[in-house]
Amino acid sequence: MKKYTYTERKDTRSGFGAGLAELGRTNPNVIALCADLIGSLKMEKFIEENPERFFQIGIAEANMMGIAAGLTIGGKIPFTGTFANFSTGRVYDQIRQSIAYSGKNVKICASHAGLTLGEDGATHQILEDIGLMKMLPGMTVINTCDYNQTKAATIAIANYDGPVYLRFGRPVVPVFMPEDTFEIGKAIQLTEGTDVTIVATGHLVWEALQAAEALEDQGYSAEVINIHTIKPLDDAAILKSVKKTGCVVTAEEHNILGGLGESVARLLTTQLPTPQEFIGTNDTFGESGTPAQLMEKYGLNDKAIVAAVLKVLKRKG
Repeated sequence: MKKYTYTERKDTRSGFGAGLAELGRTNPNVIALCADLIGSLKMEKFIEENPERFFQIGIAEANMMGIAAGLTIGGKIPFTGTFANFSTGRVYDQIRQSIAYSGKNVKICASHAGLTLGEDGATHQILEDIGLMKMLPGMTVINTCDYNQTKAATIAIANYDGPVYLRFGRPVVPVFMPEDTFEIGKAIQLTEGTDVTIVATGHLVWEALQAAEALEDQGYSAEVINIHTIKPLDDAAILKSVKKTGCVVTAEEHNILGGLGESVARLLTTQLPTPQEFIGTNDTFGESGTPAQLMEKYGLNDKAIVAAVLKVLKRKG
């Protein structure tokens, strides 16, 4: 099995900041807007180099979405920036009515997603945002796994015509993906396997790779697929893998109700009924704690993935 290593750890939000800065140098139509969280979204370099293309909206997220929608009418490509909770739940009506309904070319960029926001607790963590956004007609939903992939995705969505939700996080995580390996809607197969397919997204991709190594030590062959684009889902990649392995585990830092696992289940139910286990939070809010503590408590790590694989293998028979 192919092994993945890393030499540094970075937060995915810094990948967004780097990608946005590069866009500032290469695409004059890119505009950045922020809801009073410049440092948290790593927007400083873009602002330093392009002060005339940045708008500080303040703690008025709904207004930010309306302004972003309006900017697209003049051909601009607005990138909004705030926490995932405030990028979705707080402004869902504005996104639905002003952006999604009319297909506005707004890039909704959301940091501090999931449990790994950590100590700020349940009111700032959001575990429902993927479900909220993927249900909006025409909305593309992307959830990146490391610094390199987030930077590449940030650059890629500027060239995509239509509304996009780009989700990333706060904690430092391993940087293990090659640079510039990102295509909207195209899954990335990280390992080849014959016994089980592990379909993972975001921070759980690295955990899935660690789980695959642990499973190999136990004599099991796991195929790991990095699903960075949850909508549109790469149906072909998932079906191809599951036809070979005969069972699947989905892994995400999100509620199992409405997330990646549910999308995979819908696909398999209609085209290839397959035993499936879900790694994700189970109809619950989060709480305060360090990211590591929360991932352990809520079963969002390599150990939980291994346990789910062993369970689904028994169902497979």
